[in-house]
Amino acid sequence: MEPLTEEDFDPEELGLKVGLEVHRQLDTSRKLFCRCEAELSDEIPEEPRIRRKLRPVQSELGEFDPAALEEFKRDRTFYYLADGSFCCLVEADEEPPHAPSREAIEAAIAVTLMLGGSVVDEIHVMRKMVIDGSNTTGFQRTMLVGLGGEVPTSEGPVRISTVCLEEDAARKVSGRDHELEVDYSLDRLGIPLIEVSTEPDIRTPEQAREAAEAIGEVIKALGVAKSGIGTVRQDVNVSIEGGAVQEIKGVQDLNLIPKVVKYEALRQANLLRLKEELERRGVDPEEVAEREPVDVTHLFEETESEVVRRELERDGVVYGLRLPGFEGLLGWELCPGRRFGTELADYARRRGVSGLFHSDELPGYGIDEGTVKRVREELGCREGDGFVLIAGPRDRVLSAMEAVKERVLMAFEGVPAETRRAREDGTTEYMRPRPGAARMYPETDIPPVVVDEGLVKEIEEGLPEAPWELREKLLEEYGLPEDLVEQVFEHDVVDELMEVLSEVEVEPKVAATTFVNVIPRLRKDGYPVENITVDHVKAVLRMYSRGRIAKSGIEELLGALAADPEADPEELAEELGITLASEDEVREVVDEVISRYEDEVKEKGEAVMGKLMGEIMEVLRGRADGRMVSEIVRERIRELKG
Repeated sequence: MEPLTEEDFDPEELGLKVGLEVHRQLDTSRKLFCRCEAELSDEIPEEPRIRRKLRPVQSELGEFDPAALEEFKRDRTFYYLADGSFCCLVEADEEPPHAPSREAIEAAIAVTLMLGGSVVDEIHVMRKMVIDGSNTTGFQRTMLVGLGGEVPTSEGPVRISTVCLEEDAARKVSGRDHELEVDYSLDRLGIPLIEVSTEPDIRTPEQAREAAEAIGEVIKALGVAKSGIGTVRQDVNVSIEGGAVQEIKGVQDLNLIPKVVKYEALRQANLLRLKEELERRGVDPEEVAEREPVDVTHLFEETESEVVRRELERDGVVYGLRLPGFEGLLGWELCPGRRFGTELADYARRRGVSGLFHSDELPGYGIDEGTVKRVREELGCREGDGFVLIAGPRDRVLSAMEAVKERVLMAFEGVPAETRRAREDGTTEYMRPRPGAARMYPETDIPPVVVDEGLVKEIEEGLPEAPWELREKLLEEYGLPEDLVEQVFEHDVVDELMEVLSEVEVEPKVAATTFVNVIPRLRKDGYPVENITVDHVKAVLRMYSRGRIAKSGIEELLGALAADPEADPEELAEELGITLASEDEVREVVDEVISRYEDEVKEKGEAVMGKLMGEIMEVLRGRADGRMVSEIVRERIRELKG
C-alpha cells in the first residue's frame, strides 16, 4: 500500500467536511472588559514583568480538559509586559472585569442580523480554559450573542452556527528555551474579538475560502472591524470519513485556506492508510507499548552530528526507542513536506527538545551507517523494525519519548483529534489535543446582559445591503464583468463605488477601474492617494461624463488632486491643459492636418487614417476623445473621396 498524493485528492470520495471560525478584532473605543484603549502599543516595555505559572482546574464534574492538561505537562513559565497606557489591573488579573462594552455587543448583534441569525435574549459570559500563556487568568472570556443564519457560496449555502464575542489574547513577544519561557505583551489582551462559526457544511477547499470571504465581507460591510495585519484570522475545522475533526489555528491569508484544507484531508487519509498498513503487517500495539527508551549516549561520544554534539556538550543525553514493525513507515508521506516522522518530531518538540531522528532518514545528519547499526543492536531491533533517537536534557528527553510513544500508539487507531497550527506552506503542525467540554464554565464576576428588543430592531433597520446582494447588483444591474467585481471586493471599495454610481451618470466600468486600477497605479507611482476622497472621484468622473476631460485625463487629474486636495478640480484641469476641446476646435485641427495630405487622402482614403490620427492627437494632446476624433476624420475622408 502506498500513500495518496495530491493527484489522488478527491474531496467527495474522501468525505471531506469543513467548518470555519472567522475572527475579527472590533474597532471599538475601549476594550471588552475595561476602559483601556483598544489599540496596540508602539513599543513593548521591559518593565513591569509579571511572572506566572498556569495550571488546569477540574470541571464541575471533576474532569480535566485534555488540551489544558497537555499544556500543563510542558511546565512553561510566562512573563507579562504591561504598558499602562494600553492595559490596567484587569489585564493583569488583579482587578475584576468591568461590564462588557456595549459598543462591542451592538456590533456583534449587527453581524448576527446581517447573517440572518437570531439574537439571544440574555448574553452570558463564560470562561474557556486556556493555559498556553495567552491570558493571565488561565481562561478566555467569551459570550454567545447569536445563533443561525447562512452565507451563500457558488456550491450552496453554508449555515452559521454561532456568533460570539470574546476577548483577544495577549500578544506574544518572544520565546526562549524551546518556548518553555515566553514573553507576552498585555496591550492586545481584552480587545473585543468577534467569532463567527459555521456548521460543517463545506465540502471542497475552494468553498471554504469562499465562505470565509463572505463572512469577512459581512463584517467589513458593517464597518465595525479593525483592518491590518493581525486583526483577522480564520480557524479551519477539517475532517474526512473515518478521520477526526482537526482544529487548524491561525490561517490569516484567505488564499491559503484551500491549500490547508487539501493538505489536511490528505494527511488524514494517509494516516488511515498507515493504520491499514500496520494491520496488514500484523504489528502488535502491545509490543510497541512495552518498549522503553534506552540510553545510547555512549554510542555518540565521537559523533559528527552537530545537533547531537551540541546537546552532549550541555551535559545532555541520547535515548533511542525501538518501534517494532515500523521500518519504512516513519518516512511515510502524509502530505507534501510532512511525513509520519515529522508528526513524532512535533510531539517531541512540545516537550522542550530540538526534535528527533528516525531510522527511515538515517544514515544522515552527521550520523553514519556504523552508528546506525550499533544503535539497532543496542535497541534490539529486528528486521522490519524502526527506531527514533532524541538528544537533550535527560528529563526532557524522557518526557519527549513518552509523548512520541503515545503518538505512535495513536497510529493504530487512525487519526487523533488535535489542535494544529497552520504553516505558511499550507501544511500544519501539532499544538495540543482538541479541547473537550470540560474547558467551559460560567463566569462568576459578570452578571448576564439582558438584550433589549428595541435595540435589536433599531440595529436591524439600519443594516446595509448584504455583500452578496451588492455583488449581484454590480453584475446584473450595472453589467460589470465578474473579474472586475471581484477586484472591487478585494480592494474593499464596494461602498465607495456604489456611492459614485448612485450619484454620477458615468459608465460603471470606468468608475470601477478608477478605484481598482487608476488609484492603485497612482499609489505605486508615489502619489499621496490617501488624500483622495470619494468626493474627488465623483467630481473627476462627473467632468469625464460631461465631456470636460478625456478618459486619459482621469488619472492625471486625480494625481494632481492627491498632491493638492484643496484645489478646485475644474480650475486644476484648466491649469493642466487637459480640458477637452470643443467639437469646433477638433474640426479645425482635423481640417488643418488633412489639408497637408489632401492628395494622398483622395488617392488612398482610410489607408492613411493612422498617419492622420497620429498627428491630430499629437496636436490635441489628449484634449479630445479618440472615438470622436476618428469619426470626424472618417467623415472628412469620405467628403474628399467624393
